[in-house]
Amino acid sequence: MSRLTGTLGHALLGVLAEGPRTGYGLVRHLAQSIAYAWPASHSQVYPELARLREAGLIREGAAAPRGGRIYEVTDAGLAEVRRWLRETEPSRTVRNEAALRLFFLWLLEPEEAEAYLRGEAEEARATLAEFERIAEQRDPDGPKTRAYRTALELGLHTARARLAWAEAALTAAGRPSR
Repeated sequence: MSRLTGTLGHALLGVLAEGPRTGYGLVRHLAQSIAYAWPASHSQVYPELARLREAGLIREGAAAPRGGRIYEVTDAGLAEVRRWLRETEPSRTVRNEAALRLFFLWLLEPEEAEAYLRGEAEEARATLAEFERIAEQRDPDGPKTRAYRTALELGLHTARARLAWAEAALTAAGRPSR
């Protein structure tokens, strides 16, 4: 973690490096892309924007329609996100409530545990379908779109592995997922 901001702050700086956005535009962009790796709500984004502004890493640009604010990354903000990418080791700690629940399925009736596993298979199937839909879009043509494609490929591989795991878990429980 940086001395100046947290992971969400770095994500916001990275998005603003693409160009100025309103707070709403940032939240919407996060929900449509980065949320698969690092979800954030309105209630997290706006206080983080205030911290970034106070630290001089972003500034408010021109006024947006309907009284919104447009945020722009500063040179210091761009330097900070690059420093974060170059000099810090990412946390690989994952908190996954769905996985945590697996440890306690023995507390449920077998049918309830199997229903949970079927739900996990369906969730994985839906995520995979969404990633496949995104992958059908045009090929990357620049550094930013290639980076997004690289992240998408990780998502595709992860979703396929999660679906294969869920189907195997259901088979082991005596209930195929389909």
